[in-house]
Amino acid sequence: MLDVNTLKFDENGLIPAIVVDSITKKVLTLAYMNRESLEISMKEQRTCFWSRSRRELWRKGETSGNVQHIVSITADCDNDALVVVVDKEGPACHTGTDSCFTKPVFQNEERHEFALEQLMDMLVGRKVEKKEDSYTTYLFEKGIDKMLKKVGEESTEVIIAAKANDKNETIYEIADLAYHIMVVMIEMGISLEDIHKELASRHVIDHKVKQEKMTK
Repeated sequence: MLDVNTLKFDENGLIPAIVVDSITKKVLTLAYMNRESLEISMKEQRTCFWSRSRRELWRKGETSGNVQHIVSITADCDNDALVVVVDKEGPACHTGTDSCFTKPVFQNEERHEFALEQLMDMLVGRKVEKKEDSYTTYLFEKGIDKMLKKVGEESTEVIIAAKANDKNETIYEIADLAYHIMVVMIEMGISLEDIHKELASRHVIDHKVKQEKMTK
């Protein structure tokens, strides 16, 4: 671990801290820490910043309840900036938005961002606001039995493609399977965060099992 004494605070005793969501990897906010707020953050394992406007310490969520639990803190190559990965409770921005970064400045028309969260939002939209000729809307109208039938069919397609050692076809079929599973998730009120937490808990268990085996 890096010695915090090697971090480079600016002339005002501050270091920028870029806060990132551990699940979505979305940049939530840019705040500043001084040495004391950094020490508090590490000790309490939740973000504490220095308010440049109020000139005082402030723990995120102290009044709003939107606490950010710290997963990790990483310094850049020059030791003068931090990335703070967090599990958050509620929106990060004081305006009530998930992230402080919501105002597009430029978008390359030939390159597009993709995230599973965006796909989930689109699928939810197809359920809430029915769209004519939408396959997703069709699935929601048919209900869980139809969705599960498609999950079964796509699972079989994945098996066939993988058994044939056809990488491209397997990728294609896994994508189809993932889509239909996400539709089922929405129907059942399951979020990507729910799955992330479950997998994370299994990772911890698996890590412990490996350690036990190594010590035997």
